[in-house]
Amino acid sequence: MSRKRGFEVVTDYQEKEIKIPFRATHHAAGYDFEAAQDCLVPCIWKVLVKNKKQVDDRNDFSLGEENQTYLKSTLVPTGIKAYMGEDEFLQLANRSSNPIKNQLLLPNGIGVIDSDYYNNESNEGHIYFQFINYGIKDRLIKKGDRIGQGIFLPFLKADNESRTQKSRLGGFGSSGK
Repeated sequence: MSRKRGFEVVTDYQEKEIKIPFRATHHAAGYDFEAAQDCLVPCIWKVLVKNKKQVDDRNDFSLGEENQTYLKSTLVPTGIKAYMGEDEFLQLANRSSNPIKNQLLLPNGIGVIDSDYYNNESNEGHIYFQFINYGIKDRLIKKGDRIGQGIFLPFLKADNESRTQKSRLGGFGSSGK
């Protein structure tokens, strides 16, 4: 029997008790993903409050290199990779409770995992969720916390698309290089 779609644990996490994503109910569309390790998602407001005078006086929003950690999204590893058909993708979505309970947002709205991301040479297709914390305190995501969901979806191609011979080499932004 050939495999159609599913999940596997990436090599680096084989011995770390990672759960394969699961559907929480019989009719759930999404597979719940858990964090593979503890991750701190810093509050974005800390740096703005700390540097309020600089922003007000000089209208300077650069805020220096030392503050960039607070202004970037945090990548939370899942320890999981996904395989699927060529005309499918895995859509990564936030849990509906994350914004209201944890003040966590996906800055890109949704993530798109293409079929050729699986086993790419850069990171083996390891799936990460990226978060921004708009709450007033740093948020600690603990290993095993459910952080997001993945939904396998088909997609259509245009009749007159120009074909590329490029192969995926890596992760975030690698197809745009």
